[in-house]
Amino acid sequence: MSEPDLDELAAELSEFAAPEAKGGRPPREERVIAGFEEIQRFVEKYGRAPQHGEDRDIFERLYAVRLDRLRALPDCRAMLEPLDHQGLLADSLGVAEPPATYNVDQLAAELSGVDNADDITVLRHVRTSADKRAAEEIADRKPCEDFETFRPLFERVQADLKTGLRQSQPIEAGRRAIEAGDFFILDGITLYVAEVGEPLKTTAGEVDRRLRLIFANGTESNLLLRSLQRAFYNDPAARRLVSPESGQLSFGGELEAEDVESGTIYVLRSLSDHPYVAQHRDLIHKIGVTGSKVETRIADAEHDATYLLAKVEMVATYKLAGINRTRMENLFHRLFAPARLDITINDRFGHPVQPQEWFLVPLFAVDEAVERIKDGTITNYVYDPKAARLVKVVPT
Repeated sequence: MSEPDLDELAAELSEFAAPEAKGGRPPREERVIAGFEEIQRFVEKYGRAPQHGEDRDIFERLYAVRLDRLRALPDCRAMLEPLDHQGLLADSLGVAEPPATYNVDQLAAELSGVDNADDITVLRHVRTSADKRAAEEIADRKPCEDFETFRPLFERVQADLKTGLRQSQPIEAGRRAIEAGDFFILDGITLYVAEVGEPLKTTAGEVDRRLRLIFANGTESNLLLRSLQRAFYNDPAARRLVSPESGQLSFGGELEAEDVESGTIYVLRSLSDHPYVAQHRDLIHKIGVTGSKVETRIADAEHDATYLLAKVEMVATYKLAGINRTRMENLFHRLFAPARLDITINDRFGHPVQPQEWFLVPLFAVDEAVERIKDGTITNYVYDPKAARLVKVVPT
């Protein structure tokens, strides 16, 4: 790649264009100096040179690219060294090189939106007050010193998403307040609301609160609640990670008006006269999840090998709201897999069938599993078929 010349760099810095000074420097030099002074102000504010990285504020990334370019151009270095009281042009600062795929034009385009951007007399990519505030809100993130305390929470959230215990839902304005313990996805990063501060009066007379936000990348921020709400509004992909603790997942009882019933967890007992089934009837249960009426589903049980070709009785049901039915059913089947019933019967055509949804599990163990799902602790338990109960996993 050929080294860029001064004219090319000046064009990239055109958003910092200053009026041509009478009898002063040429306009191109003024633009370069103005761009360098922006970098200097960044260093004064944050105490460090701008860095590359996807987790950095877009303006910091732009400054980092431009600083690399200024260092690489002898003409620029010679011009700027008398102004470089912070030693930014020195190679010893150890600022990382931009990735090979880094596209300066693409990054600049993210800040664009002004017509006639090729006109060097137009101030391109000049930040509005809102842009600056948003950039500062992101840049204010700092390393979270006690992140190890929160790491298990993020790991559990990921596990819950895989099993369906949590759902990723769009954030609807005014639907639900932001509370301590909430999880969200913002700009592709999971964040945890660790603390919600006392009410604060803003200059506009509104009430705001200071938050402590922990991010999955090991950083934290003390954004104001309204700033976080703005960030959600500006990110169409932002999501709330709904959990049992949030009260938006329902089991049993009456569903709230805003809940959408996703189905029913049902527990069935077989009335089969198969010797083994008859001997252990009180322990053998079928566990499933359906979006239709259970009664309709089991109406022809005696003709279906899935139901052991016999009538069944319904011994327990739990209403289900806001959870993926398939994932929930898979969760139960994985949990009780060690106690899966090993039985083979012949279907109506004489073909051997091994039903997969029957388990040697007492009803109280199923009840406990549902409770563990409701309180979010199910991932800490396994089913012990010898003890016929859930046992807590002991960390190694």
